[in-house]
Amino acid sequence: MAGGVALAVAAAATAFLLLGGGEPAGRRPLTPDEANRLAVTRFLNYQAGGRAMTITVPGAAGGLVVTGSVDYRAGIGYGVVRGTGRDTSSDGLIQWTAATVLVHPMTGAPDSAPPVPPASGWYRRPLLKSGSALDSSLAIALGLGSDRPDNAELLPQNGAAMVGRDTVRGHSVEIMTGPNARTESGNSPGSEANTGEDVRYWIGVDGTMYRVRVGVASESRPVVIDFDTRKYVPLRPAPGVSAAG
Repeated sequence: MAGGVALAVAAAATAFLLLGGGEPAGRRPLTPDEANRLAVTRFLNYQAGGRAMTITVPGAAGGLVVTGSVDYRAGIGYGVVRGTGRDTSSDGLIQWTAATVLVHPMTGAPDSAPPVPPASGWYRRPLLKSGSALDSSLAIALGLGSDRPDNAELLPQNGAAMVGRDTVRGHSVEIMTGPNARTESGNSPGSEANTGEDVRYWIGVDGTMYRVRVGVASESRPVVIDFDTRKYVPLRPAPGVSAAG
């Protein structure tokens, strides 16, 4: 595959619904129609300009949930990050590119990020390529958009398969495995990302991406990215941020 396709640590019942519901045992090769849907799913995200999403990041000391959006044309993500099962020291705003992460700590973080990012109070650091489930999750989320469809003929050769069907927020979806989640340049978003069987996509009959689950090497539980029903609103970069990071 040319660029590859990419991808609430909460109560146990919620985790079961996210990670296991609707999946029968076994797998089979993709039909041509299924391969075509998987091939266009990232392209549809790019065509939409961006998508609103919730990123659930596992962690032994408590997880993180990022509620926000990714602008697939600019290559920038922005949202609110909150800890689950841990203290609130990680809570606040977050914005990221393929190279940089900016965090804006906040006490009592809002439910959604303000349309205009604060003009100051940001702490900037490089996006880590390994050793951080959060950074791997952010990179994977960026990689779920592409300016062209993937090669449907090559997908089965690279591990893509059908593993089941499910319903996500009232939408009938097909669950497919696929090659590693990757950035648009074709590089893995970090050595954290595992391969094939650990990457699953919940895709609608029109190719719309509704959910992605990706295993990361540093955690026993996977990252889950749920695409929200909230309308995507084009985001504004924080001061000093560009798609180049």
